[in-house]
Amino acid sequence: MIIIVQIVLVVVVIFFSLMLIRGGSNAKHMAVRRIMVLLFAVSAVLSIFFPTMLSQLARFVGVGRGTDLMLYAFIVSFLVYMSTTHQRFRQMETTLTKLSRRIALDEAERPWETASVRAAAVVPAIVPETSRPGPAQ
Repeated sequence: MIIIVQIVLVVVVIFFSLMLIRGGSNAKHMAVRRIMVLLFAVSAVLSIFFPTMLSQLARFVGVGRGTDLMLYAFIVSFLVYMSTTHQRFRQMETTLTKLSRRIALDEAERPWETASVRAAAVVPAIVPETSRPGPAQ
């Protein structure tokens, strides 16, 4: 027999997984993370002050105890956190790779520049005889 909380948890996990897979770390994703943390914190504080209310809510959705309901909520929150952290690291790696490539290209030796510098160092400038300083006559 499927209970209400199982359906709700599966729907929430699928929804947030799809939402987090498709997007980057923009304002929408940051807002979702903050809302999830805020909801979890409020429910934790309420469960501390009113433990019977959490137990009643747990029984209403089909979970035996309030602590089990909090555990399920924590698991979902952890999955969301893990997904967003993975996306942030992936984005940072991409940015770091692009930056490293840009620095490598900026600092790379350019053959056309090095050849002209070497040629100027090897071949002395030709100066006409009349303009050469010499012994005074």
